[in-house]
Amino acid sequence: MNDIRSILADIHALEEELLEFERKYGIRSETLYAAYTAGEEPENEEWWMDFGEWASVYRTWLERQAEYRNEIQRRQRRQPGLAGLVRERT
Repeated sequence: MNDIRSILADIHALEEELLEFERKYGIRSETLYAAYTAGEEPENEEWWMDFGEWASVYRTWLERQAEYRNEIQRRQRRQPGLAGLVRERT
């Protein structure tokens, strides 16, 4: 089982990477990912490596988001509401 703080740290780090790509190319990651997984190739050969890495980072972000949701649901089954979720960092 993954610690929720670790999952959140991963999500935030991945989001920073995604933002860099989004700023560089001027489109949202979800738009790139949909086109990339549909087999669309970039116009410029220099973009190929970036687009492959970008898609990989986005796929990992989606996986970590799902892990986060699953962990939250698991915890809320034990104790509904925020009381069972929120913990101060010590």
